[in-house]
Amino acid sequence: QVQLVESGGGLVQAGGSLRLSCTASGSGRTFSVLHMGWFRQAPGKERDVVAAISWVVENLYYTDSVKGRFTISRDNAKNTVYLQMNSLRPEDTAVYYCAAAALLRREVVMNSYEYPYWGQGTQVTVSS
Repeated sequence: QVQLVESGGGLVQAGGSLRLSCTASGSGRTFSVLHMGWFRQAPGKERDVVAAISWVVENLYYTDSVKGRFTISRDNAKNTVYLQMNSLRPEDTAVYYCAAAALLRREVVMNSYEYPYWGQGTQVTVSS
């Protein structure tokens, strides 16, 4: 099992920045070989991928709406994945979830159904 705990959410004005953190713990899975993803869910909408990073750290994915504004990164020594969010917009308002998957492939994992481990979520609210 892998336990994930997110932090860093909050209320920010449009144009501002936040950095989300997600720290993994548990037995049986080495963090450095986990695929990690950030998803978000706004009220009345589906949970969608925002960004993902493979255990091969050069393999990244960003949804189009956050390209150039968000950066996903990982620190394997700290068992932590980050999502740096800059130039935030009101439409970025959502609950943000961290997810983890232990898959052997090198390609980044973008589908929520492939992630068995999820954090509890952290609220990000961007005011206009």
